[in-house]
Amino acid sequence: MTDTQTLIENRPASVAALFLERVAATPDAEAYRHPVPPASGEGPDEWRVLSWRQAADRVDAIAAGLMDLGVRPEERVAIAAATSVDWIFADLGVMCAGAATTTVYPTTNADETVFILSDSGSRVLIAENAEQLAKAREHRAELPELAHVVVMDPAAAADADGDGWVLSLADLEKRGAAYLEQHPGVIAETVGAITKDQLATLIYTSGTTGRPKGVCLPHDAWAYMARAIQAIDLLDENDVQYLWLPLAHVFGKVLTAGHIAVGHVAAVDGRVDKIIENLPVVQPTYMAAVPRIFEKVYNGVAARAREGGAAQYKIFRWAADVAREYAKATQESMRLTGTRSAPLALRTKHAVADRLVFAKLRAAFGGRLRACVSGSAALAPEIGYFFAGAGIHILEGYGLTESSAASFVNPGEQYRTGTVGKALPGLEVRIAEDGEVLLRGPGIMRGYHKLPEKTAEVLEPDGWLHTGDIGELSPDGFLKITDRKKDLIKTSGGKYIAPAEIEGHFKAVCPYVSNVLVLGGGRNFCSALLALDEPSILAWAAENGQEGKGYAEVVASPEVHDLIAGYVEEVNTSLQRWQQVRQFRILPRDLDVEHGDLTPSLKLKRPVVEREFAPLIEEMYEGSREK
Repeated sequence: MTDTQTLIENRPASVAALFLERVAATPDAEAYRHPVPPASGEGPDEWRVLSWRQAADRVDAIAAGLMDLGVRPEERVAIAAATSVDWIFADLGVMCAGAATTTVYPTTNADETVFILSDSGSRVLIAENAEQLAKAREHRAELPELAHVVVMDPAAAADADGDGWVLSLADLEKRGAAYLEQHPGVIAETVGAITKDQLATLIYTSGTTGRPKGVCLPHDAWAYMARAIQAIDLLDENDVQYLWLPLAHVFGKVLTAGHIAVGHVAAVDGRVDKIIENLPVVQPTYMAAVPRIFEKVYNGVAARAREGGAAQYKIFRWAADVAREYAKATQESMRLTGTRSAPLALRTKHAVADRLVFAKLRAAFGGRLRACVSGSAALAPEIGYFFAGAGIHILEGYGLTESSAASFVNPGEQYRTGTVGKALPGLEVRIAEDGEVLLRGPGIMRGYHKLPEKTAEVLEPDGWLHTGDIGELSPDGFLKITDRKKDLIKTSGGKYIAPAEIEGHFKAVCPYVSNVLVLGGGRNFCSALLALDEPSILAWAAENGQEGKGYAEVVASPEVHDLIAGYVEEVNTSLQRWQQVRQFRILPRDLDVEHGDLTPSLKLKRPVVEREFAPLIEEMYEGSREK
């Protein structure tokens, strides 16, 4: 039995047990950093440090407080809050109480929040602030099982009704401290009684149509994920991880499990608008993100170069080409020989480009970044190659909520851009006859909450999960996802097209594009709806006689149409005839979570966008005929 097998097969029953092990092993080591805004409201945040022992004190108090409220094993406790150390401590407290966490995005509207609380049967809601409290308070009559709301913000809790239904997180921890005095061994006893099949987390998927489905993940799924991440040496104990991803999403949640197993430092701040400001302060060695973040950084760098004048923009375009060429050469060298190398002439060009462009880009990420992990959606390969060549190594991964997020990840130095890497140890994978990726292993869900028919549609009796993704597996185990099974389109001419492939080309070629939706199912040609990145296109407009105009006016102008048409032509040169985009429309606004166009993890909701902009789509195909 290998060390990896030993590590995974001898895992404890739960992450709660792993947490107690971590605290016992390194009680005084730094565990978390978190920002505290200045009391005056002006100036930079102060970053405070918490040891594992200090974290455990709060986790124990929350767990005991929940027990004091009457929460019992496998009963659900919902968390509706942005990413913070309080979110992590609340989640660990729920698990150490033997209960199960129901995750709710803070951006979820009241109607869907109430549905999740009701469908999950949550007994307690831990809410971030008055806004989250109001979603439950205004629908209290519809939530008979919800016994208490615990509010992180003490000011919001102070505005309670006085009947004990609402209390502050600080009050919960005080109750927990008193409970622990009466029952000093209750945490260890409760954690020791957790079984691996016991429900740990109920995560509701962001469905594109209808109500979301609750994915039931047992304690063993998270313990397995934690040990598997530890086993592949994705991180080490000296890493500083910048954690900003939504912890209501399975991608963010799995990072917390890996953090406990490895024992490195996690700098936690869920404020997306603070990322650029925080990176030079935190100076992370490791960060996970979704593709849209890397796309925005790429577009931002391109926009700043363009603002610097024609010469500077030309240098950037040259450097970007060098980065991609260098990344492709060194990755191919690694594949063939096990070492990274490139021809002398390319190394010379790369050294010049590094001084002019890449070094500044790395500094913007804090200067110490060892690797990034990208997941949740596909990263356009050309953007991945750009960052790789610039010395920012993006390790793409793959997984679903139904598989506890991390099923595949690229293996460090040997990563291959355009693939999602290799299966985690302990996971089985096979490709079905129609190309669908099937998975089986400890990270797979128990099923959908109270939906046996939906469960049977994706989970076979022998444990194989149908992912709904089409993929190809290389002889040495690297997986390439080509598209969602349901998103493949077939033209009226009988040609199958993977929209994601074409959309990825757009994002790599056009620095102004934010979101792309390629259409063509049942039609005689492909078309596209394009949403532009507002800062980038407004900067272009200011340089081209349209300064002071709003986004909608700018994107409707003939000049912008001609600008984007040039990029469409450039993309078409790299596509087969039946893949080429013959018509496009620029949307009057960008796509976002608030309008329901994107999931909270920034995935495109295709049916929603198609419905909303149906008139534009019909306009593109009006009068079309076979050619």
